[in-house]
Amino acid sequence: MEQKQTINFGAGPAKLPQSVLLQAQKELINYSGIGISVLEMSHRSSDFSKILNTAENLLRELLNIPDNYKVMFLQGGGSGQFSAVPLNLIGLKEDKCADYIVTGTWSSKAAKEAEKYGKINVVHPKLDSYTKIPDPSSWTLNPSASYVYYCCNETVHGVEYNFTPETDGVILVSDMSSNFLSRPVDVSKFGLIFAGAQKNVGCAGVTVVIVREDLLGHALNECPIILDYKVQAGNNSLYNTPPCFSIYIMGLVLEWIKNNGGTAAMETLNKQKSSMIYDIVDGSNGFYASVGGIRASLYNAVTLEDTQALASYMKEFLKEHQ
Repeated sequence: MEQKQTINFGAGPAKLPQSVLLQAQKELINYSGIGISVLEMSHRSSDFSKILNTAENLLRELLNIPDNYKVMFLQGGGSGQFSAVPLNLIGLKEDKCADYIVTGTWSSKAAKEAEKYGKINVVHPKLDSYTKIPDPSSWTLNPSASYVYYCCNETVHGVEYNFTPETDGVILVSDMSSNFLSRPVDVSKFGLIFAGAQKNVGCAGVTVVIVREDLLGHALNECPIILDYKVQAGNNSLYNTPPCFSIYIMGLVLEWIKNNGGTAAMETLNKQKSSMIYDIVDGSNGFYASVGGIRASLYNAVTLEDTQALASYMKEFLKEHQ
C-alpha cells in the first residue's frame, strides 16, 4: 500500500530533504559499516570526529567562512544564545551596554534576557506593531556599545531584513535561525552569527554559532561554562556531550545544499517559492492579508511542487470563500 506523504510547511522543526531522511533511515542501525548507530556512538570516537569535522568543513565552504572565525555546534537552541551572547560579549567594553534592534518576538525576547547582564538600548522608537523594520535614519546607535544585535528574519510576524545594518564599527550580532543558508551572507560583516538548525539546516537539538576569534575570552564571571564560547571553541564543541545525532543530520543537509548548488541556488529557489505565494496574497484584495489566518514556512527543503500544491489550494479556497 502506498504511504501517504504529508506536505510539511511547519515553522520548525521543519521539513527535511527526502534524500536526507532516507539516508538516515538506511544508516540508523549500522552507521558506515561499524555496527552501531550514531545515536549510541561515543562523541570522543574517531567516527564521530569525522562527522563533526565534515559538518564544519561543509559549513565553512557553503558560507565561505574566514579562517579567523570559530564554528561551534551547541545545545540550548536560539533561546540559549539570547543569554550566551550578552554573557560572552557585553563585557567587551567597560560600560557593559549593548544596542538591540527590536523588530519582532525573537529580538524582543533576546533584549529582555540581555537586560539581566548589562544596560540594553533599543536603538529606535518603540514599535506599535511588528510589521516593518524602522528606517535606519531613526536609529540612535551608542558608539560605546559592546555590540549591536538584530534578528534578520522575524518569522512570527513575517519581517525580514534585505540589508545588513551599518553599525559604525561596533560588532554586529545576528540571530539567523530562520533564514540561515537560505541565501548567501558575508560572514566577515559580523562578529557573531547564530542559528537553530531546525528550520533550514537540520533537525532540532543543535545550534550553530559562528564567532570571530578576537571576541573569545571576554565572558562575564557568571557565564555558565557550557555557554562560554572560549571553552566550547577550545574544545571543538566537545566540552560536554554535544547533540551528536542532530549534528549528523545537519551534516547530511549541508551536503544536500552543496549538491543542489549551494546558498545561491537556495536563494533562487526560495524567491520562486515565495513569489508563488505572495502573488496570490497580493492579488486577493485583502482576503489573505487580514488578521489571523495560518502560517506556511517555505524553508529550503520545501520543494516547488509542495509550494505549487499550497498555491493551488489557496486559489481554490479564495474562490469558495471570498
